[in-house]
Amino acid sequence: QQAVDAVKFVAYGTGLLTQRDDDYPVDDDQEADDDANSGNSNDASGDGDLAASEAEAEGESGSIIPYDLSVNHLKLITDAPGRPPMPPLPPIEHSASVSEDFLPVVTPADINLRWRHRPRAGSSTDDASRVTAYRIEARRAGVVVSESLWDSDKVEVGDELPFSVPWPATIYPNAGEIIEWRVELWDNANGSHSSPWTKFAVGPAEEGDWKGQWVVHPADMKTFRGHGKGADECEVWKRRRSLPLFRARLPSQSIRSIVENGQDALASALLVVSGLGSFRASVDGVPLSSSGPIDPPFTDYSKRVMYRGFDVTSFFVGEGAADRSHAVGITMGSGWWDHRPLRGFAKFDLLPRGPATVIAQLYLTTTKGNVHVVIPTQSGETSKSTWQVTRGHIRESDLFTGEIVDVGVMAWMEGWDTTAVKIETEEWVSPANYHTDVKPHERREEIAIRAKAMDRPKDWQERKHDDFAAPIGKLVPSEVPPVLPMEKLAPGEIHDLGSGRWLFDFGKTISGMLHFDEGLPVPIKPETYPRAHGFRAASEEGQSFITIIYGESLEMTTGDINRVSVAGLGLHDGGPRHVSNSAGAQDNAPCFPDDQDGILSQRDVFMYSKRKSRTERSYKNVRQSHFTTHGFRFAEVCCTAEPPAGVHALMYRTAFDERGTFDSSNVLINGGYELVKNAMNSNMLSVQSDCPHREKLPYGGDLVADSPAAMHMFDMSSFYKKTVQDWLDAQWGNGAYTETSVWQDLNDYAGIGHGAGETVWATAPPVLTVRHMQHYGDVRLLEQSLASHVRWVDFLDKYFEAGMLKKEYDKELDNYHGQKSGLGDWLAMRSRDTFLTHTAFYMAAGRCVAYIARKVGMKDLEEKGMAVAKKIQERIVHLYLKNGRDNFDFPHGSASHTPGPEMSLFSRIVPGEKRCVVLKNWFQRSGHTWPGDEERRFTEALSQEDVDTLVESGELTKRGGQWAMGWSQWQGFNEGIFAIRYALKTLSDMGFHNIALRKAAGFGMATSEYMLRHNATTMWESWWRSEDLYSRNHPMLGAMAEWMSSSAAGVSHYPTSTGGRKILFWPRFPKSATTLEYASATQGTIKGDYSIAWRFDDLPTDKTQFTSAVVKVQVRFVVPPGGEGVFRPPLFPSSKITATLRQATIIPNLVQAKSIARRECQGRRKARLGFSYSWEYDRVKEKWYKYENGKAIGTPCKSYLFHSSLHGTKWGKEVDITSTLSQRTDVPMAPGFYEVILTNWPLEKEVEGTGRIGNLPEYY
Repeated sequence: QQAVDAVKFVAYGTGLLTQRDDDYPVDDDQEADDDANSGNSNDASGDGDLAASEAEAEGESGSIIPYDLSVNHLKLITDAPGRPPMPPLPPIEHSASVSEDFLPVVTPADINLRWRHRPRAGSSTDDASRVTAYRIEARRAGVVVSESLWDSDKVEVGDELPFSVPWPATIYPNAGEIIEWRVELWDNANGSHSSPWTKFAVGPAEEGDWKGQWVVHPADMKTFRGHGKGADECEVWKRRRSLPLFRARLPSQSIRSIVENGQDALASALLVVSGLGSFRASVDGVPLSSSGPIDPPFTDYSKRVMYRGFDVTSFFVGEGAADRSHAVGITMGSGWWDHRPLRGFAKFDLLPRGPATVIAQLYLTTTKGNVHVVIPTQSGETSKSTWQVTRGHIRESDLFTGEIVDVGVMAWMEGWDTTAVKIETEEWVSPANYHTDVKPHERREEIAIRAKAMDRPKDWQERKHDDFAAPIGKLVPSEVPPVLPMEKLAPGEIHDLGSGRWLFDFGKTISGMLHFDEGLPVPIKPETYPRAHGFRAASEEGQSFITIIYGESLEMTTGDINRVSVAGLGLHDGGPRHVSNSAGAQDNAPCFPDDQDGILSQRDVFMYSKRKSRTERSYKNVRQSHFTTHGFRFAEVCCTAEPPAGVHALMYRTAFDERGTFDSSNVLINGGYELVKNAMNSNMLSVQSDCPHREKLPYGGDLVADSPAAMHMFDMSSFYKKTVQDWLDAQWGNGAYTETSVWQDLNDYAGIGHGAGETVWATAPPVLTVRHMQHYGDVRLLEQSLASHVRWVDFLDKYFEAGMLKKEYDKELDNYHGQKSGLGDWLAMRSRDTFLTHTAFYMAAGRCVAYIARKVGMKDLEEKGMAVAKKIQERIVHLYLKNGRDNFDFPHGSASHTPGPEMSLFSRIVPGEKRCVVLKNWFQRSGHTWPGDEERRFTEALSQEDVDTLVESGELTKRGGQWAMGWSQWQGFNEGIFAIRYALKTLSDMGFHNIALRKAAGFGMATSEYMLRHNATTMWESWWRSEDLYSRNHPMLGAMAEWMSSSAAGVSHYPTSTGGRKILFWPRFPKSATTLEYASATQGTIKGDYSIAWRFDDLPTDKTQFTSAVVKVQVRFVVPPGGEGVFRPPLFPSSKITATLRQATIIPNLVQAKSIARRECQGRRKARLGFSYSWEYDRVKEKWYKYENGKAIGTPCKSYLFHSSLHGTKWGKEVDITSTLSQRTDVPMAPGFYEVILTNWPLEKEVEGTGRIGNLPEYY
């Protein structure tokens, strides 16, 4: 029983997985016995790669095609989907280029190979049902010493393939080598199919493997020496501007000496690089990747720093390559390492900080397998060093305030990273070694004392260091793909705002920047620069400039970009009409940019320096900023006579694959899914952030709430593994976890003290570890993290009770009336029950430890975790049933706080005998009116006709004699970031799916519809409208998206499985077809893609009969080779229903069907068949009005599983499964393509309740 209990809160209470239908018989005291617990219709699998694999399959006999080969969860990325055209290049002597945007790099002793697979069209279902054997071949790129570095030969497998195949320890490759590999799979009929070759590189593992050293501009290093500490931070920071460029020259003689001495030839070349803050590398003037904004990924750089590897073989191998000299260039940005020292949400003084610094070395491998290291970064003190450094064209780069580029200097320095341009000794100097006297443990100790995670020793004194830059942590290969351009958007509209200012609307909010395919025009000088478009540093010297301001919305009273809502670090003066900050609030803010008019703006500046430029036409060579990103839909460009031509918006995020999709007939549900997905895409820039402009920080609570949705939509295997490691790095010596993965002293007041973040936020690491195992089956992560998670539970055991008492939570909650210290169910419409969330996630930590310990075979820790969880669960039950009202509320509660009983039902805290009555009492809850400023202003600026319409629909009701908007309990959302998912999943799983659908498809305030009507394309931070405080690009409230795929469509990970080995198909149908006529989803796994689609057939043409007709339900689903499906039937509303099942005997061309269906869906989206209206503000009349205009967002698209191209599918014998399904027995499904037909399905009228903000007396 303990083993069963070990997973319950992991699977239920923390928002992991909940699959058990409570309508299945459950003994009174027996809980469920589970073991462990791009818009719509985008193809998550990548049709291009699959189509290529399909074509290659024609010459092979195998029925199972391997694809998506990865090493350590990382795939080779040839071209980022949104990669812009190559920028203008200086004259060079060759046409070499890199062949990929990302090359995975591993260390010799840490290589684990993985792949996915799918059935080949036209193959027998039986043949394609399972992989019976595999073979891995690996070879050194270009090396002919031996034909194969490793050949596993044919490896027979049992019932299941391993999650990964480790590289054999007997033949580790050498650092510097590039390894090509492929996999061959055998099917059930012994036919085989091989994947195309892919590759990865092997990089340095330990400090001794690096001949390169961290180097800096010598003047920058001086700003971190004795006289600089304590000086004005801003002035010292400005001394490190402009940012440096590093370059090295590799003479042809050095290459010839390698090949001639060994009578050999070059086979491959690998450049390994890292740079703090951010870097972009080039060889002979050719950029090596389209990455750059945040490279290396954000970590605690004093703990670990990631490096990249680039296959630069084409520059060094080939005709004449060895006879040419070559140059390596590195352009630097500030990143998270040295951004402008402003104090806001992100606190620069708590982040490791130092001057821009680089480390690099080039590996040259010969055909005989000899590896040579050349041009390592070294200081001028090393006579052999050819590295030099100078100030470059980037005057300033900052993740919050944007980038300033001197296009004059850029033109003057053209070719600086080639051998064609002579290095002028006055401009270029030898770099200095990075140096600090600060030891890593000293920095950690100082920060721990500030966080109160460590008591200050009696004899402790603040250390004084002559060289006080932060220590740099261990170098490791990049654990995640880089931040790359993943989408390229053309503007939908361009507006002339006057004075040479142009407004571009790209139709969707993203994170990224503008790209100018044809460069920028020459700027003009207006009589007066529009607000925030001035640039004093240039105008005072008579220099020209162009400014770009980014934002996610328009200021309703002026039509300008609303800069307040995206103000970096939350620093602004309130703007033209808002109240969250007073005018002049930033007048004396230290280091506040003097050109941004009191609002820290997302702004890029391209200015022209006459001092060095050859011509002002150098603006034509401008393409984009590189070391910043902005959250925006709109961009203002100022000031030019005509708008720039060829303007696109580049959406940047970490380049993991999309794997999950969802679609349905309901525009509002689809729209909600897209809002979440677009927000996710905007907030995955090496960390999962809250918003892409104001904070950009990784919060634990957001991960707890939204990681199920993210793991449905994307392949988060490497990203979340890196995230867990970030928190392990941040864990204090006393065992406490922090609120953010790099401590920022943001909400520690809400925790229990001693350095701990708010309990829910700080429990993210163990929760995420368990979810990672369930999705990706990576046992090594469990082994690496378990000890740290145990320390967190030990910390809670030691400090939780006293900490809660200090926060005035008395033991019996006799004096508790809700919402004390704690964040709880953040930004809910209701007051928050912060005791419940604190305490429940203490229990979650224990359950997570028990689950992990069980998976790695540590019985003592499993029992320890379960004992903690059981103790806390019993305390919650005691406190929340003692009022005798069976509403599972705290003793003096009034059934008005969140999370309410939905959390305790979802997590199986409520005892079995109380579950039904607690559920019934939950339906007594009602909504309420809302007194928000923007909603009140909106109501006051409506015509009487519109007021009458909203009153009739129930959106407006009286509050104190005035019309007010209201939020609904059962026709919309009132829950905060956690209870959204608890509520939806509880309703669907316990037989009230119709109510869950009604919430998701609701209208009015606190719904997706409310955001869509105000032109949202990404999820908002709050359910209410905010023009000055809350972000409009924030996935925090996006937990609904996972419910859409798992419940509305019906595909999710089976709660007792790990690594996607088993998937549950559990479609839940609405009572009537008025809400939903069809739904579909794909769940990508490490095995392959599982898909489901269902639809009501034979619907009457008269939609008034959608609540009474008898119809047929058609369900189709796909299980990939080697996978296992379980079909769980929905509740049968009638005994007349019959059910049949059939399986395709020959696999149809699902890839083709998916491709065609996707193109058809894109056509529907271009026709704007989605959400159909918006509320707009007439600035002349000062009135809101409803504007009918079709949009792409929310467009319904039918599943590829029902596409007409599959009409010729060869089906096997139809089997009657009526008896099995009517008894509600799960049906196991082997790999294949299936169809279930349910006939005589009666549609029913939906319950009405007592109005939009009323309750549901039909159910209590």
